[in-house]
Amino acid sequence: MRILVTGTAGFIGFHLAKRLLDEGHEVTGLDGFTTYYDVALKERRHELLIARNGYRGHRVMLEDRAGLESAWAGEIDIVVHLAGQAGVRYSLENPRAYLDANITSTFNLLEMARVRQVKHFMFASTSSVYGANKSVPFLETDRTDCPLTVYAATKKAAEGIVHSYAHLWNLPATAFRFFTVYGPWGRPDMAFFKFTGNIIEGKPIDIYNHGDMERDFTYVDDLVESILRLCPCIPQRPAPGEKIAAGDSLSPVAPFRIVNIGAGQPVRLLAFIAEIEKSVGRQAQRNFMEMQPGDVPRTFADTALLRALTGYAPSTPLSIGIPEFVGWYRQYYGF
Repeated sequence: MRILVTGTAGFIGFHLAKRLLDEGHEVTGLDGFTTYYDVALKERRHELLIARNGYRGHRVMLEDRAGLESAWAGEIDIVVHLAGQAGVRYSLENPRAYLDANITSTFNLLEMARVRQVKHFMFASTSSVYGANKSVPFLETDRTDCPLTVYAATKKAAEGIVHSYAHLWNLPATAFRFFTVYGPWGRPDMAFFKFTGNIIEGKPIDIYNHGDMERDFTYVDDLVESILRLCPCIPQRPAPGEKIAAGDSLSPVAPFRIVNIGAGQPVRLLAFIAEIEKSVGRQAQRNFMEMQPGDVPRTFADTALLRALTGYAPSTPLSIGIPEFVGWYRQYYGF
């Protein structure tokens, strides 16, 4: 297949593009190489991809419509839109970056996908859209009317725009909500990355809400496997009066579906840190702090829909995933 992936110099986009190339697909990669975190890490990911047959990489900001049209050469079967401005806390400092990267870029891609009649538009949303939802596990059919950050609000808005395109132009679309993804080549702004680096170097780590938090940690290889299995699961617009199966998030008026991608097994933050300590071989210096604005105490994915659609759900335990990351970290940074 001919697949366009945005954010290929990023954490998840890099892993997805690499896996697609391994399976013989043609991949067009787009990335703006923004300076939100270490560009050298993005450059290294990019170098590994451009050395592969079947990969065409382009440096382009998706907000640049003309640049996007120039980079999008030839026919594309599937778009996997992973690029965007990530990070809950950074949205407190620079909210405008989220409007540009998460809404304008999605709109530009949708316009291109509509005109070029893409078979499946796949969009990376986030578990953060569940916001103040207190009912767990989080179901795709839950209401998401109370986002707690600009990041979550822009992702929720983008979900709505994708749905409208699916409805108006019959563009099949799937929005997947990621739950705390970790693994090799990860993002330096994420907790697992900071914890590992600081523990290795003997520096203190900041633990918010005094450690009284739980996250549904998802290993990156499991996430990629889930996306690959969802590629052929193209939503179909329901016929008038057609009954949608219980638990299915398929829209009643559009070929559009939302799917959680998570492990479905929340882990206490202190247990997560203990796993990193075990892998590193050193105890952390713990600096306990109050909850940060926009944070939630718990995330928990219901993965029944993902299993029903693909026969698969993430299952890699921390005891395997964390050593894989720590091993990569030591090798990459020379510790």
